[in-house]
Amino acid sequence: MSWNEPGGDKKKDPWSGRNEDNGPPDLDEAIRSLQDKLGGLFGGNKGGGSGNDEMSPPSLKGLGFLALGAAAFWGASGFYIVDEGNRGVEMRFGKYVATTQPGLNWHLPAPIETVALVNISKQRFLEVGYRSGGGRSASGQGSVAKEALMLTKDENIVDVRLAVQYQVNDAKKYLFNILNQTATLKQVTESAERGVIGGNTMDFVLTEGRSQIVADIKVEIQQVMDSYESGVVITSVNLQDAQPPEQVQNAFEDAIKAREDKQRLINEAEAYANDVVPKARGAAARLTQESEGYKSRIISAAEGDVSRFKQILTEYKKAPEVTRKRIYLDTMESVMSGTDTVMVDVKGGNNLMYLPLDKLAAKSQAKVSDGYVQRAPSTTQTYTTTNTARPSTRGRTQRGR
Repeated sequence: MSWNEPGGDKKKDPWSGRNEDNGPPDLDEAIRSLQDKLGGLFGGNKGGGSGNDEMSPPSLKGLGFLALGAAAFWGASGFYIVDEGNRGVEMRFGKYVATTQPGLNWHLPAPIETVALVNISKQRFLEVGYRSGGGRSASGQGSVAKEALMLTKDENIVDVRLAVQYQVNDAKKYLFNILNQTATLKQVTESAERGVIGGNTMDFVLTEGRSQIVADIKVEIQQVMDSYESGVVITSVNLQDAQPPEQVQNAFEDAIKAREDKQRLINEAEAYANDVVPKARGAAARLTQESEGYKSRIISAAEGDVSRFKQILTEYKKAPEVTRKRIYLDTMESVMSGTDTVMVDVKGGNNLMYLPLDKLAAKSQAKVSDGYVQRAPSTTQTYTTTNTARPSTRGRTQRGR
């Protein structure tokens, strides 16, 4: 039935109520409606009337849903993620329970269990004797004199600055065995450093002993930290700087220059010795070999002379006259073979002819050295001497030859 027909519902008139006030809903009414709904869920008023109405018992079903939701939310809060390179240390009321690996893990939610994440892949850095972020010195680092200055074996003071890099290799030990890991490691480093430096001289620390000192300090630190079961592994120890105190820098530089000059002179002397000594040894060896050869030659010649004398003696016993003459001729031949003088005995006279063959040979050599060869003319010089003593003997000698 339409609104405008007789007996129709006037409330359906679209123009009805135009003059009525259409304000916002009552806030008190909205709050009262919400309280009624919650009261019905948890056992509020049955009739929804005034506060004097009888209260209904609590709704067990509603409480169960609420408890279940709270338990689910509390259980979900126990999930946690361990990133790569980290380890999770679970603790139940502060006591260690387990160490978890990277990935999604779950533990009993707080306050029963808690989790501490420890980064075991991070390279941690410790500065001893200086601060890179502090005041700058000539070397670009802020020195901390209390940590850097220490005494050497020869009672000299040296300024040493170390940089220590370390990692955590056991998360449980790192968290539970040491209260303040950084402070403990720093104290251990200072102790090990002073022990190693105190066992060496200043020159060794500042010059050739740097690598050895760093290795010794690293070993000492690792041994002490292992005895503490700290869960820390020392990856590297770097000697940033090692020098005498600033007050004696100039004197120390002079000493270094003097030491370098000394080493340079030593090297030059060694080079000279390496050049002269082998030559002297070679000359000595040559003289030794020559003397050995001379000795062998003389002995062999003596042995040969003895053997020849024995043979001649045997022949002399067989034919004395022939052997005597043969010995004379051989002797004269050996004597006269070393001279360039030729003497000719003219038969029946006292004149001797002398031929200067040595001068003729000298002239021939001079002409050859000038680039051509010319036949030297035969020159004969005759000297007349009076030989009344043994004229015939020389003739016989030459004829005998």
